[in-house]
Amino acid sequence: MAQTVETIARALAARAEGDLSLPIEGASEPQSAGPRQIALAMSAKYIPGLAAGQALAAILPEGTDWRALGLKAAIFVARPRLAMAGLSKAFDPGPEIGPGIHPSAVIDPTAEIGAGAAIGPFVVIGRGARIGAGARIAAHACISEDVKIGEEALVLQGVKIGARVVIGDRFIAQPGAVVGADGFSFVTPEKSGVEEIRETLGQRDTITEQSWTRIHSLGHVVIGDDVELGANVCIDRGTVRATMIGSGTKLDNLVHIGHNVQIGRDCLLCGQVGIAGSSRIGDRVVLGGQCGVNDNIFVGDDVIAGGATKIFTNAPAGRVLLGYPAVKMETHVEAWKNIRRLPRLFAQMAELRETVTNLTQKKGTE
Repeated sequence: MAQTVETIARALAARAEGDLSLPIEGASEPQSAGPRQIALAMSAKYIPGLAAGQALAAILPEGTDWRALGLKAAIFVARPRLAMAGLSKAFDPGPEIGPGIHPSAVIDPTAEIGAGAAIGPFVVIGRGARIGAGARIAAHACISEDVKIGEEALVLQGVKIGARVVIGDRFIAQPGAVVGADGFSFVTPEKSGVEEIRETLGQRDTITEQSWTRIHSLGHVVIGDDVELGANVCIDRGTVRATMIGSGTKLDNLVHIGHNVQIGRDCLLCGQVGIAGSSRIGDRVVLGGQCGVNDNIFVGDDVIAGGATKIFTNAPAGRVLLGYPAVKMETHVEAWKNIRRLPRLFAQMAELRETVTNLTQKKGTE
């Protein structure tokens, strides 16, 4: 996808100097960049690598003397990772999904396919489904009855979307994502061992045989605009009401969202996060990899939880959490510092004990 220095600068809303007509066919790290690639030297520590490469143009920090580096053109950025977002978008051709409807696709006659949509091979689209204009559905995706998907969606290989799911515009689902599977909800005829230990925090009176009865999932899933799902994400449908994902939220690979969960806008959930049923997550919440959220609790707006944090109780807005169980990050860090001090403290205690013992024995012999 050929560009010029000028078109790239315009895409980044950045300032450029030099020969703006230079053709650019891709991006590369400075030391390996060729003459038709733009070198990504967006931090001062990467600039020395330009000498080893052949780049004629580079993206540089503001204030860099690009002429002294032997370049013919330069683009200046203040926030490198934001620049990477624009640059990667400019050069990403996206997946190859042929225009129109592939002859092997199976589409119910009552389904509606929007203008300009592309439907790949072996896609199945159920009764009453509606696919928005410009949507792209890759091979082997399965879209069940009465699903509604907005405009410009990208549904990649093997994605499964269950009945009555409603999805907004510009949705992206990576391969293998499952939206609208039944919730994991079971009950016993009598009080279960799980219910008992929830009340007693571990104490069990008697242990009896128990069988599990399935609670069916009658709800669905509602997803806002600009939501992205990583590979093998699983979002369960609600028991009666909908499981909800707010606009702008991004879910990494292997994230699991239980039934009835409500997630706010612009949240970021990293790999292997699990949120148990009926919990509510506020807006702009960030959960690091392998975080777990207990069922039926509330995590407030702007909470940030470090990797592997386990949140068992309500978390107030703006709190920064870490640990198992979750506590304030500074509390967790201080606790671990204290744990690391324990061997030294034990050694000091042993010395004190020996000193006291020696003094006692000496006094006894006087």
